[in-house]
Amino acid sequence: MRLGAQIDGPSLVAAIGQWGRELGFSQIGVAGVDLSEAEPGLLQWLSNGWHGEMAYMQAHGLKRARPADLVPGTLSVVTARMDYLPAATPEGWQAIELARLDRPREGTVSLYARGRDYHKVLRQRLQKLADRIAQDIGPFGHRVFTDSAPVLEVELGTRSGQGWRGKHTLALSRDGGSMYFLGEIYIDVALPTTTPESPHCGTCTACIEACPTGAIVGPQRLDARRCISYLTIEHAGPIPLEFRPLIANRIYGCDDCQLVCPWNKYAHRSTLPDFDPREGMTGALLADLLRWSEEEFLRRTEGSPIRRIGHERWLRNVAVAAGNALAKEDDVDLRGALQALRGHASDLVREHVEWALECRADAASPASGTALR
Repeated sequence: MRLGAQIDGPSLVAAIGQWGRELGFSQIGVAGVDLSEAEPGLLQWLSNGWHGEMAYMQAHGLKRARPADLVPGTLSVVTARMDYLPAATPEGWQAIELARLDRPREGTVSLYARGRDYHKVLRQRLQKLADRIAQDIGPFGHRVFTDSAPVLEVELGTRSGQGWRGKHTLALSRDGGSMYFLGEIYIDVALPTTTPESPHCGTCTACIEACPTGAIVGPQRLDARRCISYLTIEHAGPIPLEFRPLIANRIYGCDDCQLVCPWNKYAHRSTLPDFDPREGMTGALLADLLRWSEEEFLRRTEGSPIRRIGHERWLRNVAVAAGNALAKEDDVDLRGALQALRGHASDLVREHVEWALECRADAASPASGTALR
């Protein structure tokens, strides 16, 4: 028990690692709560405006870098890594995914979003892990997080040995690449920290060069306002005209910086069926996706991270992809699906539909703004 007994920190950390693996986590680490070295970088990022419309990033400010301010009494942070590549992912999957961009009439959804909402999966399993710790040491103060609060997840992950910060700003591991989620448990128990992993990007700049919109403005420097993941998920309004052709057929997120990363040839397959792709999330025709009613959208995305953007933004994204497809080759069915949305109740949807219908194959040129990457 915790009260009246001295906790054997190293033994408890080892035990938490074992319990974590039983719950589907591939690695457990422990970080301290002094993240003061990360504060200048966070403040500069916010000052640059690189967070875009993510006002919550500004609102929480330095609370992200001060775990004990977010959850008073926090003494340590348990970090957890969960791989998300589907179990049936074939060898050569990176090339296969990049090839999807050469099929413009099909929508491309980021790999992590093709299965169940990771927020639900990780949060439930992190809570089970916290419950298991309590069985061993008795009741303790804690709170679980996974991309759901002002937490510097990558900073905590890299400090606890989950990997190093890659030039694309994501946590990157020698034995697991970057295709994994991070989760945390803030606890009021002082535990020994685990050893950080040294950086191994070397002179490689593949991720920077591959970014379609130039969002990675330098090593570990991301202007979210240019990022396709931000534009298709976090951004609520019209997608800026300059970025629409560069989005190609990506309708939810973008994996390019990870697909070209050499370390991702070591990415692990998930042991959980939660991340297996749902029907309709890979290889679906844009024309069919444009025909989804709001009811069908909600039914097909139940329990999926995609649901959070709503049907309106979904149609906005698919319309942009449809315009990019028409810029390469005319498609009667695709044009018909777009034309059927001209009377949509949403100004946002109608504006992107009209833009898409103006993207004719005979007008595809850099000057017209419809050229693809």
